[in-house]
Amino acid sequence: MTTVDLIEDFFTAAIEGDIETLKSLLEKGIDINVRNKKKQTAILLAAINNKLDTVEFLANEGADINLQDQTCLNPFLYGCIKGDLALVTLMINHGSDLECLTRFGGVGLTPACEKGHIDVVRFLLTTTGINVNHTNFVGWTPLIEAIILNDGGPKQQTIIQLLIEHGADPQMVDKYGVTPLELAREKGYSEIEKILLEAGAE
Repeated sequence: MTTVDLIEDFFTAAIEGDIETLKSLLEKGIDINVRNKKKQTAILLAAINNKLDTVEFLANEGADINLQDQTCLNPFLYGCIKGDLALVTLMINHGSDLECLTRFGGVGLTPACEKGHIDVVRFLLTTTGINVNHTNFVGWTPLIEAIILNDGGPKQQTIIQLLIEHGADPQMVDKYGVTPLELAREKGYSEIEKILLEAGAE
């Protein structure tokens, strides 16, 4: 069996959650951080396929949890985007780099806020030092994303309240100089407008 075959078996085992095969292949000298054509590592493939035990095994064996694929995904960022609190928690416990960026230049908190993943947002804000005011490539903070990229409903209201309680600056504008309050008003999100006003937004 060639090295190429062994590497392919390694990726397949990660996808299927076959820890025994992973152990065997690691003992044969397969690089735990080997990547496929999409630059995906075995630990990322395990995360994408919801094989949490396998993710933990590979992390414990020394996999580089911060390596990112062609679309900038790693297990932590994938968990933030998908709202997988168990995966996010596991990655934080293993020391994920909170400054790794998504392909849009956001930190993990950014897509979690946009998509309404309250549990992930709360966990990141209360247990990590992630930058609550990080600005992505298009000039949006997590607070701005939470306003303009969702429906303004109860989940988003909760997230905006959480962000403000944990240091989000309601005065930070987008790249056009528009404030979060103006954006909420443009969208007609009256409940979010109230939250922002109570936080001193202008």
